[in-house]
Amino acid sequence: MFTPLELFIGQRYTHSRRRNRFISFISFASMLGIMLGVMVLITVLSIMNGFEKELRDKILGVVAHVTVSGTNGQLSDWAAQLERLRDADHVIGAAPYVQKQVMLTNGNQMRAVMLQGIDPAQQGQVSDVDFKMLEGSFFNLKPREYGIVLGVEVASGLGVIPGDKVTVIVPQVQVTPAGVLPRVRRFTVVGVYQIGHPEYDGMTGFIELGDASRLFKLGEDVGGIRLKLDDLFAAQGLQADLQHSLGNDFKVTDWSEEHGSLFRAVRMERIAMTMILFLVVCVALFNLVASLMMAVNDKEADIAILRTFGMPGRRVMRIFMIQGSIIGVFGTLVGVALGVLLSLNISVVMAFLETTFGFKVFSADLFYISEIPSDLRWENVIWITIAALIASVLATVYPARRAAQIQPAESLRYE
Repeated sequence: MFTPLELFIGQRYTHSRRRNRFISFISFASMLGIMLGVMVLITVLSIMNGFEKELRDKILGVVAHVTVSGTNGQLSDWAAQLERLRDADHVIGAAPYVQKQVMLTNGNQMRAVMLQGIDPAQQGQVSDVDFKMLEGSFFNLKPREYGIVLGVEVASGLGVIPGDKVTVIVPQVQVTPAGVLPRVRRFTVVGVYQIGHPEYDGMTGFIELGDASRLFKLGEDVGGIRLKLDDLFAAQGLQADLQHSLGNDFKVTDWSEEHGSLFRAVRMERIAMTMILFLVVCVALFNLVASLMMAVNDKEADIAILRTFGMPGRRVMRIFMIQGSIIGVFGTLVGVALGVLLSLNISVVMAFLETTFGFKVFSADLFYISEIPSDLRWENVIWITIAALIASVLATVYPARRAAQIQPAESLRYE
């Protein structure tokens, strides 16, 4: 089988010999560094993508992508607006709502919550909360029965379970013969949900839309309309279009105004981690440059003999570029394979480590996400592989040029 001379010599130089074991060790160390750097880079990016996906599912699965409300906090003639908004681009669901801050009490226990009035028949179009129920259902919220669905932390803090009563205190006063008193109403707990986010599990409750309108004395009005989109990243564009078409009598907001800073922080952290970990690969590439420079010095006499036999400098340059590229390509491909395997099985690996050493990385009592998620994206794997391969080839250029510049007469003078 025909093998080009440069390839034959280049791959031969990668093998260890008795007199250049140190150089081979440095080459192995640089290969190992590239492999570990690529593996860790793929794994960490997958974990960061997993955290972002978990946050998006936990938060954006239960909040509206776009909200339309009146400038005074109330929306009249909302049924017509609801049908109009359902026909807008990207909208796949719409539902009316009422939202007010109230105080819940049960005996000596008190909790401040954001109470939301919803239509159980339409709420599933804009929120996934009904799929997070521990007990009961949103469909237990019936007009004039004054039922309430609570987050698990709210229910635990008040010491109530489905069937118990809680008192809702509205921060609006009413004049009675006994004087000015806050408006209160007894509600029956008909459900408990758990989303996995303290903002909702510990600070939110739901009641039926008509009961909310009567409790807050809104008449036929609602607080606004929530929209769910087929693409949450289209929310900002739709928000601007709706604000322009509806006019200044309406207030249109999107999810990024309330939660966008969190996702921007996660994205910036992912970019920073990518840059830091790619520097690990670059350090390994410096080792590759050092090992090739030592190989050039060690093979100076061999290079001089090849040049004496008439080998052009560019072919000598190819020999050492092939030698370095073999190290870089092998380290990159093995690192990619290990990184993909680790990313796909990170939960199994972490469960084994936690069981073996008896610790918990993310305690459910302290963190929103108690398991290490992983979302392997093949576009990330592809660009990491390409970037590592290109960097490995570029790292061989300088040592190879030095080899091509060796003068045979100078090198063989003292041989």
